[in-house]
Amino acid sequence: MKSVEEQLALIKRGAEEVLVESELVDKLKRGQPLRIKAGFDPTAPDLHLGHTVLINKLRQFQELGHHVIFLIGDFTGLIGDPSGKSATRPPLTREQVLENAETYKAQVFKILDPAKTEVAFNSTWMDALSPADFIRLSSQYTVARMLERDDFAKRYTSNQPIAIHEFLYPLVQGYDSVALRADIELGGTDQKFNLLMGRELQRAYGQNAQCIVTMPLLEGLDGVKKMSKSLGNYVGIQEAPGVMYSKLVSIPDALMWRYFELLSFRSMDEINGFKADVQAGANPRDIKIKLAEEIVARFHGDEAAASAHKAAGNRMKDGELPEDLPEVEVSAVEEMPIAAILNKAGLVKNSAGARDLLAAGSVRVDGEVVDRGFVFAVGATHVVQAGKKAFARISLKSE
Repeated sequence: MKSVEEQLALIKRGAEEVLVESELVDKLKRGQPLRIKAGFDPTAPDLHLGHTVLINKLRQFQELGHHVIFLIGDFTGLIGDPSGKSATRPPLTREQVLENAETYKAQVFKILDPAKTEVAFNSTWMDALSPADFIRLSSQYTVARMLERDDFAKRYTSNQPIAIHEFLYPLVQGYDSVALRADIELGGTDQKFNLLMGRELQRAYGQNAQCIVTMPLLEGLDGVKKMSKSLGNYVGIQEAPGVMYSKLVSIPDALMWRYFELLSFRSMDEINGFKADVQAGANPRDIKIKLAEEIVARFHGDEAAASAHKAAGNRMKDGELPEDLPEVEVSAVEEMPIAAILNKAGLVKNSAGARDLLAAGSVRVDGEVVDRGFVFAVGATHVVQAGKKAFARISLKSE
């Protein structure tokens, strides 16, 4: 097992906060494997790279020799996590939750070592709690403390309804740490309230309090908003190799270092070497290709990664791209909608022509049909097809 200093450096890589670091150091000094917990509610059947930030950190704990628990929240998924929500989430059925849970297991073992991973379901202990047990659990926290939580406070002051079952969510997540006797729990920054609940409940049930490692919410391909399928700024881990490759190579230059730190398994020394190369004049796109190939290989294998560049935009709706594909640079001070990009790049005669093509579903970016809601991020590069014959590789550069 690595030294405490080496372990702490890897644990803190990319992390937003470690609570409490002195307690974590004491736990690491024991020289024994710690119990590392991260919970995932299977509320959708597929994962994207934003979800893998926590899973990557779990893998790092595995490499350090610790015991990793991948917790599937099949019980909490029935409640719906209220974190960051402005309204009550509609609950899923148990059938939906269990179906999604099966796909999660298949996807996470692209990253985690299955032989070193304990998969747990929180229904195992939550279904066994009696009404009296639930009353005892609920008595550990007050309504006033619940309303200290930012999202609850905002909803309360704006007269938005808060259902009683939503107060149960952080209690149940906290109790998961009791049931699993977790030494460390991982979560996104939006989960901090729930993670701290675990510390308090462990103390209430006579256990040592877990330490907390919060990880940042990964920005999407636009480099601004949180990666989300609903926003279209995501990279799905089950997407085709060429699609993954194309999306990652097209991210803004400034974003790639964030992606390297949170998504790559390369050492920080190697990543810092890439930064030095770019500062010395290397093409940032060449560095992004290294990231894209690493991510594609993780989810599709080395062979797919080696050929991903051929699949990435080499075929569009009507066949092969022209060999003399035009390279077009467009300047802007901020992100730009696709309609404006088409116009400025000369792929359409005017704005009306751009709107017509978008409405007809005749505009493709990196091989995928887009609508007028698609935006180019500053620094991004995409292969664009407008209609049947207009093609260009367009880069949006900062003015």
